[in-house]
Amino acid sequence: MIQNNNPSKEERYLLLEEVLKEDGREEDLKNIIKYLSPPPDITTIAPPGSFKNIKVGIIGGGLSGLASAVELRKLGYDITVFESSNRIGGRVYTHYFDKDKSLYGELGAMRIPISHETTWYYIDKFNLNTRPFIQSNKNTFLYAQGVRIRAKESNIQKYFYPLFNLPYSERNLPFSYFFNQAYTKKLLSIPSEERIQLITSLPKYTREILDLDNLSNRDAYEIENISENAINLIQAITPLERGMFYNNLIETLSEEYVAAFSILYEIIGGLHKLPEALFETTIANNSFYYSDIPKQDLGTIQWKFNSLVNCIYSKGNKRIINYFNNNESYNDAFDLIICAIPFSSLRNVDIYPKFSNRKMQAIRQLNYAPLQKSIILFEDRFWEFDTPEGGIIGGGSSTDLPIGHIWYPSDHAQCVDTNFKPNYNYLYRSPMNKWKLKKECTPYEKGVLTASYNAGLDSTRLGNLNKPVRDYKLLRQVEIVHGFPPGYLDNLVLDIKTINWNRKSFYLGGVCNMNPSQKRIYSYNITLPELNNTIFFAGEHISSTHGWMQGALLTGMNAANSIAYQSLKMK
Repeated sequence: MIQNNNPSKEERYLLLEEVLKEDGREEDLKNIIKYLSPPPDITTIAPPGSFKNIKVGIIGGGLSGLASAVELRKLGYDITVFESSNRIGGRVYTHYFDKDKSLYGELGAMRIPISHETTWYYIDKFNLNTRPFIQSNKNTFLYAQGVRIRAKESNIQKYFYPLFNLPYSERNLPFSYFFNQAYTKKLLSIPSEERIQLITSLPKYTREILDLDNLSNRDAYEIENISENAINLIQAITPLERGMFYNNLIETLSEEYVAAFSILYEIIGGLHKLPEALFETTIANNSFYYSDIPKQDLGTIQWKFNSLVNCIYSKGNKRIINYFNNNESYNDAFDLIICAIPFSSLRNVDIYPKFSNRKMQAIRQLNYAPLQKSIILFEDRFWEFDTPEGGIIGGGSSTDLPIGHIWYPSDHAQCVDTNFKPNYNYLYRSPMNKWKLKKECTPYEKGVLTASYNAGLDSTRLGNLNKPVRDYKLLRQVEIVHGFPPGYLDNLVLDIKTINWNRKSFYLGGVCNMNPSQKRIYSYNITLPELNNTIFFAGEHISSTHGWMQGALLTGMNAANSIAYQSLKMK
């Protein structure tokens, strides 16, 4: 199978099937597709226009709030969306450096797995163009403890094993062995019929899932008697794992289960085109998305930007949203509410009466991973030049330096391996296709490099530096990874943009990434409605695909359907 642009559903299924066959678990295909697919269309619950004059408040204009609004509009609801900032999309954040929007980088979400059916549902509905996101590239660099190598597994054994003093018993093991022992082995140890629990929220889980839920990623290695020196090496050259090493093992296994990092895509023109398409659908009277619904049956949607929700309280059978706009306080009454903001932000919202004990506990305790990203616009694409420091088209370099990951744009690449079969690499077990520079492209044109992508402590330590110091550190560390002398990149830099999601108002954290035991304690309860089924919840944090657009979109659609079912009871 070839990884084409704009893959059809059938092509995606075949690619996913190939990946699962390589793992020896093709029986997982049906469940992955089933549980990551969108729910039944909301019009199967009630006819279009059924719920005119029922007022719904949606808190949050990210993907989950957008999806909820788009679907609820089909049934005629009177909807108000409260967005605390002046932009839509939440943690989908494409930054455009030019007015033509041809030069851009992703400060939030940046890739789409082929298995994420709900994300692809909207991509297909809005006819958004996609191309392969190059996850791995042997020409990229690994840099640790002052040593730079090209990202080949044999290089790791030759140069890094002695550097990290791996014991004799591990010196002849391929680097992929450690990941397979920690993750793949444990995934395959779960009975096939129980693996689906990794991406579902249930009141109770089987003993196999509960045992894994008690473990961190570090525990997964230690249980397999992997040496501390090998663990140190793994942490050094896998930055995102380094940043989430003490978080719940289930988070990693759930991504492994759906082959999240195997074959990926990106939206041409930026991922923000997806929330833009959803937003246009909420305000347009002639959207093709509603082509089968008479205009008079569609609901109305009012957007209130720069409206910070301060309090949710009850007054009789109404739910009141108190919010600030332009330093003034306002109250709006609703019949039903969808809360589509992260719990890290909801923590600062007053709630009267309080939600259930477990929900309030989750709002206080649910773990969010700090994330930081920095993108740099360069005068030319130095990484693509045919030099000892270049030859890189797509993929990512990794380092033990604070910048963590460096990601290279995929827009100058094409897949030329017509006999593609997954060949998993040592970092993310992703297929390594053969990529080359397109004839019509040149490295002498401007390009955007993701100069830093990290999680956990490094995101805090780098992201919290003041801008001049941070920019200086970014450039020097990118130079180090590529083997350039200090100051080499200074004259090539046109602009730098950084986001530290932990300090970003209204987010106060990167993405949900549970600690050990939190799946058992919280995953089911946080999905439940509150206050007599009048307040519902959506967002990647209440999904089982944390940190992905899939989780936000699917929970948004589910919340809309739950509102429809509740409205039938209210009639």
